[in-house]
Amino acid sequence: MEIPHDEAEEDKKNILGFHQMELDDRIQKAIAKLGWIEPTVIQEKTIPLVLEGKDVLVRARTGSGKTAAFAIPTIQKILSSKGSAAEQNVAALVLGPSKELCHQIRQVFEDLSTHCGRVVKCVDLASNEVTTQKHLLSERPDIVVSTPAKILHHLKVGNVELGDSFSTLIIDEADLMFSFGFEAELKEVLSHLPAIYQAILASATLSEDVLTLKSLVLNNPVTLKLTEPDVAPTSHLTHYHISAEENDKAAILYALFKLHLIRGKSVIFVNTVDKCYKLKLFLEQFSIKSCVLNSELPAQIRCRVVNQFNMGIYDIILASDELALEQPKGVKSGRKRKSDKESGVSRGIDFQRVSNVINYDFPVDVSSYIHRAGRTARGNNKGSVLSFVNTKERPLMDEVDEHLKAEFSMEESVLRKYQFKLEEVEPFRYRAMDAYKAVTAIAIRESRLKEIKSEIFNSNKLKGFFDNNPHDLQLLRHDKPLHTVKLQPHLSDVPEYIIPNSLKGVANVATRPKKTPAGVRKSKKQKIFEKKKANPLLCAEIDYAKKQKVRIKKNK
Repeated sequence: MEIPHDEAEEDKKNILGFHQMELDDRIQKAIAKLGWIEPTVIQEKTIPLVLEGKDVLVRARTGSGKTAAFAIPTIQKILSSKGSAAEQNVAALVLGPSKELCHQIRQVFEDLSTHCGRVVKCVDLASNEVTTQKHLLSERPDIVVSTPAKILHHLKVGNVELGDSFSTLIIDEADLMFSFGFEAELKEVLSHLPAIYQAILASATLSEDVLTLKSLVLNNPVTLKLTEPDVAPTSHLTHYHISAEENDKAAILYALFKLHLIRGKSVIFVNTVDKCYKLKLFLEQFSIKSCVLNSELPAQIRCRVVNQFNMGIYDIILASDELALEQPKGVKSGRKRKSDKESGVSRGIDFQRVSNVINYDFPVDVSSYIHRAGRTARGNNKGSVLSFVNTKERPLMDEVDEHLKAEFSMEESVLRKYQFKLEEVEPFRYRAMDAYKAVTAIAIRESRLKEIKSEIFNSNKLKGFFDNNPHDLQLLRHDKPLHTVKLQPHLSDVPEYIIPNSLKGVANVATRPKKTPAGVRKSKKQKIFEKKKANPLLCAEIDYAKKQKVRIKKNK
């Protein structure tokens, strides 16, 4: 049975509200506290079906509210069963492909059960050590959030049992489970489940892997397939492209940030981890702070990077696209690197209030572009995607454009050309080339090593200390300079003579005034001139007062 979004459009005026779903008052209070006025389309359709006990396959784009769509009815079912439960046991298992996603799922469950006291317990196994996981499972929490590998380990050693009281299995981002290498673990986890349980699959796409999971997990399911576009509508999300060869990209990125043509929080995507650190070292030479997010960092560190970004501590994240590491069809690589299969960047991570997604390296396929673009324009917010495209990548860009045109039923190109004249920022190129060449392979290696070593100090045991000493916590910020490349102070400023004429007076670029050479004393006239230039109104008042004083003396 399949319910398309088109049918929902007819009933849009009569959308079912949260208050009409017979939810527990404690859940209603949590929803009100979160500021959710009415459910999204996928929530309005999914919640009643799950409460009826049906197996559901949910297909909707990132940011459509899928997590809450299965979290709300799961908490409701647990609250309803508490009255007749003989003992405390695990009632629901939620599986996600990455540690970051598991952390976010647990957060949603906690936000929705905040008024339930200790009645509903939820734990996240993905972000904890094995010893801590064992302790958490010994308390028999109602909801367990985990990657397949983590929960399978505990099922094998007997730390957790999913017996007759187990009622719900949820698999989020189901289309990534097999591509992240969890096929074997997932099938083995299913063998430990009881014969009867309700299953929910949530996915952004309906790939062959999802259909395989559907046959393994679901029993006569209802398929909720939103026929809305994979990305936010063009009224909320604008797509731009700049023609740029590899030698031009660094200069363009430098100019865009220094001329304040890009404002707000930005996620810059590249295709390799090395490129992340190369760009970080390049940008820090111009006093542009950024932080790196990749699979080499421990899970807790990655989660903290995202949380600090979401809190506005820093505004630029450099992300290595883990989909490129999976080596999709048609992509060749001469050098292999072991990646953390439980980590994802372009998928699964909930970046909040992102204004810009910048594809410094163009995505390897259409799907990757869609997932990257999904990091911005979430909910009712607006955003933009800016892609740097070289000659070799243009056919792929055309493929992406054709896909988006079909999605939005448009005849004209969705990817618009960004109005940027490279010749106007030619002076930026010389600075950029010198700075980019300064970032050597040795500097990149030292930077990666230095950042990993610094995380030794980021222990949970020090959390209390950092609460009392916030200054010390600032010293461990992820966007601080790595100092593996020699910094030249003058590069942090933009001389007025290199600012394009069309942007003078508009760019609001902070330039440093000329300094008097050491050992040369300023004359009295020079000091007065600088004072008048800095504050002409005040100086005029002082001059007037002096003249009045002289007149009084003369009259005497």
